[in-house]
Amino acid sequence: MRYIKAAVRKPDGEFYPRALADSVHLYYSRDSVNWEPLNQHYGILFAKAAVRQDNTLEPRSLRAPALFAGRDGYSVTAECVDEEGNPVGDGKVLLWTTKDFLSFEDHGLTDRPPEAGAAVLEIPDDIGDRLYRVWTPVHAVAVRCPEEVEAASWEEVERTEAEVLYSDGTADRKRVCWDRGSAAFEGGVWRVRGAVEQPAYPFPLAEGYADPVLFFWDGAWYYIATDDNRDAVGIRVRKAQSVAGLFAPDVREYCILDRDEEKGFIQLFWAPEFHVIGKDVYLLFTVSGQAWSPQSHMMRLKRGGSIIRREDWEEPVRVKRMDGTPLAEEGITLDMTYFRAGGKPYLVWSYRFGIGTEKDTGSMLYIAAADERTPWVLASEPVLLSRPLYAWENQGGTINNEGPYALVLEDRIYLAYSGGAAYGWSYAAGFLMADTEDDLLDAGSWRKTPAPVMSHYSVEGIYGPGHNSFFRDEAGKIYVAHHACRKDGRGGRCTAIRRVHLNAEGFPAMNLSAERDLPEELRGVSVRVRFTEDSKEE
Repeated sequence: MRYIKAAVRKPDGEFYPRALADSVHLYYSRDSVNWEPLNQHYGILFAKAAVRQDNTLEPRSLRAPALFAGRDGYSVTAECVDEEGNPVGDGKVLLWTTKDFLSFEDHGLTDRPPEAGAAVLEIPDDIGDRLYRVWTPVHAVAVRCPEEVEAASWEEVERTEAEVLYSDGTADRKRVCWDRGSAAFEGGVWRVRGAVEQPAYPFPLAEGYADPVLFFWDGAWYYIATDDNRDAVGIRVRKAQSVAGLFAPDVREYCILDRDEEKGFIQLFWAPEFHVIGKDVYLLFTVSGQAWSPQSHMMRLKRGGSIIRREDWEEPVRVKRMDGTPLAEEGITLDMTYFRAGGKPYLVWSYRFGIGTEKDTGSMLYIAAADERTPWVLASEPVLLSRPLYAWENQGGTINNEGPYALVLEDRIYLAYSGGAAYGWSYAAGFLMADTEDDLLDAGSWRKTPAPVMSHYSVEGIYGPGHNSFFRDEAGKIYVAHHACRKDGRGGRCTAIRRVHLNAEGFPAMNLSAERDLPEELRGVSVRVRFTEDSKEE
C-alpha cells in the first residue's frame, strides 16, 4: 500500500502568503513514516470566492482538510472561511471527490459527512505510484542510443538520434551532435562519440520585457513583447534566423507601432501577439489613449509585406462586437489572443470593470467565435469562460484572469492563462481545458485546473512566472515563453523560455527545468558505425 495525507501549510511572508498556504496540500509516503510533499509543496485544492450581487468577489480560503475513502473513490473536505478566518456555510464543508487524486470534482459547500475524516489514507500501489509520477517534477533518468548503425555516409550517421528516458516512463527523441573527429576504427567498425543536444535558454533572456511571443514566419523567427523598459510605449520586433539569435547582444529592434496622439495611441502598448488568421499575419495588441483605458486592437500585415517594416502594416483597428459597437463600452479589454480548434476560429480576451474601485469585478476571460475575413469584428456574442475565484488567482490586490494563449494538441486544447499579481512573486499560470470537438462557446465544455501549472515553485530562481505563449522549434518541440522576475527583483519582468514536456498522462508539464530535462552527465553518447560496401567513406 501507499499513503496520502492532506494539510494546510504555514504561511511564509511574501513568498507564500496565507491565501496560498490555506489550501489543500497533499503528501505522499510509501511507509506512512517518511512523507514527501506533492506539487512541489504548492497547494492543490483551493476554495472558490463567492460572487456578490454587485458582481464583485468575496475571497474565501479553507482550513482543516480531511480525507475519506469510499466505495467509488475518495473525497476531500475542508472548512470554508472568509478573509478574516470566520467560518462560512452554516456548518457545511467544501467537498471534492476523486478516483485517483489527479482530477477532482468540485461540489462546493455541502453537508458535513456523518463519519469522521482520516488524517492519513491507505491507497493502492497503482494509484499511489501514478499520482506520485504526476505530482512530482519529471526528470531525465537515462539516455538510450543505438549500439550500432549501418550507414552509407557520415551525413547519414549525423541523423542518428538519442532517446532520453524520464522518471514518469515517458521518452523524448533528441538530436545528437556527433563528433566526427572522435571516430576510431575498431574491429571493422567505426566508434564515434557525440553529445545529445538540448537547447537551454538562460534566465533572464531579455530584461524588462513581459508577455513574450515567439513567431516563425517565412523562414525567420520574430520576438515581440511588452516593453517595460520604455514604460510600455510602442511595439518593437526582433528578427533572427534562430531562437537564440533573437536574444543575441547585438540584436536589432524594429518599431512597427509607436506613440501617436492623433490616433489616440498614448500609453499601455500591452501584450502584442502575432497570429496567422486566414491567410494574413495580424498583430493583436492592447493600447490606451490619454485617459487610462486599455482596449484590444488589431492590425494586418499587407500581402507580401515585411513584419519589421512599419509602412507594411495597415492601420490598426479597435476590436468590435457583432453589431459594430466597441468590444467594451465600459471597463477595459486586453490580452486578446486567437486560435483554431475543431476547424473553427476563436478569440479570447480579458475584460475588467471597475478597476481601482469598490465595484472591481476582477479581470475575466471571455471567448467568441471569429470570422477570419474580418477578425476584428466578433462573429458571436461574448461568453464568460473564467473568473479569478481561486485564491492563487487573487493575490497582491490583483484579481486576475488574463494573458490567455492556446496550446492545441490533437483533440485537446489547453488554454493557458495567468492569475495573481502580474508584477509579483505570486503570479502563476493555469489551464482551461476542453476537447476540440466540444462546443467551445459553452462554458460548461471547459474545465479549469484547480492549482496553477506554473508558479514560483516550478523552476528554481524564476519568480512570478506568467503571461505565457507557446511555440514549436524546428524539431517540432513545444516551448513555453513567459515573463518572470529574479528573486532580488533586478531587471523587472524578464523573458524566460523552456521546453514543455508531455507527461505520462499526455498533460503539458510546464515545470521542466533545463537541468531536469537533460543533465550534463547524461549528454555523452557513442555509437558503432558500420559503413555499407558502396560507401565511399574511409
